[in-house]
Amino acid sequence: MQTRRLGNSDLEITAIGVGAWAMGGSGYRFAWGAQDDQDSISAIHRALELGINWIDTAAVYGLGHSEEVVGRAIKGLASKPYIFSKCERVWNEQGEISKSLKSDSIRREVEASLKRLDIETIDLYQIHWPEPEEDIEEGWSTLAKLKQEGKVRHIGVCNFNVAQLKRIQPIAPIISLQPPYSILRRGIEDEILPFVASQNIGVIGYSPMASGLLTGTMSLERAAQLPEDDWRSRSEDFKEPKLTKHLAIASKFGEIGARRGRSAGEAAIAWTLRLPAVTASIVGVRTPEQVNGIIGALDFRLTDAEINEVEALLESPSQT
Repeated sequence: MQTRRLGNSDLEITAIGVGAWAMGGSGYRFAWGAQDDQDSISAIHRALELGINWIDTAAVYGLGHSEEVVGRAIKGLASKPYIFSKCERVWNEQGEISKSLKSDSIRREVEASLKRLDIETIDLYQIHWPEPEEDIEEGWSTLAKLKQEGKVRHIGVCNFNVAQLKRIQPIAPIISLQPPYSILRRGIEDEILPFVASQNIGVIGYSPMASGLLTGTMSLERAAQLPEDDWRSRSEDFKEPKLTKHLAIASKFGEIGARRGRSAGEAAIAWTLRLPAVTASIVGVRTPEQVNGIIGALDFRLTDAEINEVEALLESPSQT
């Protein structure tokens, strides 16, 4: 199994990892709807069985529930995957989510995450969002101390821009950046990717299949029937006029994948991995069957001709 070094760390990770956002279940603002915990655990076990060696979760996913599920899934395993998690989004007893990068808050968060995950050290601990922005230095300094204390092995950030990365760099090295990246969200290409490549900061992109839009299984009908407790039901990307355009791109990925015995989702993920600056992609899965539909992305790569084929579709008048 081919692996890639994540930034300046000693983490050798597979090209895709398990995304555990939807495993948080329902009942909070950013939920994906109801989720069966046993399906989540079975999906994790299937992914590990097929060679994936890391899982990305966050405290806020399901207000702690995703971390608990991941902890249950890895408990007792002879060979454990790398575990990545995040801090900064906190909540109260009413489930109301707020933002904090204060040192005492982060320290409470890491202890709670370690307990839910039932592990002694988190392999990669990340600031989830650079918010409140005025506190990013305090937050990053705290993560650096947690690393020194052995609570976490490596530290990274998510959703930071270049200016914010430069602000925290003098405090401690940044191992990785986790940004959104798919053919529908290319904002990191012009400035962020060249910068992180120059600094040897790893990139693990999230939502490579655009939260299900590019899997080949989304449709106008399915999008219209998304339950109210699925955040996508409120997203403009899942409504017209954008939805039809997005589904056309998914169809193109389906055509390309079919020629190579791959799924549309695997082709969409492969597109995100075409650039050397992108170390790996986080792929959300909810069932073992979904794992079977994306596992080919571990080693499937698009040819230049296939990449051009998709780019031509994006540039056509019907897609503008």
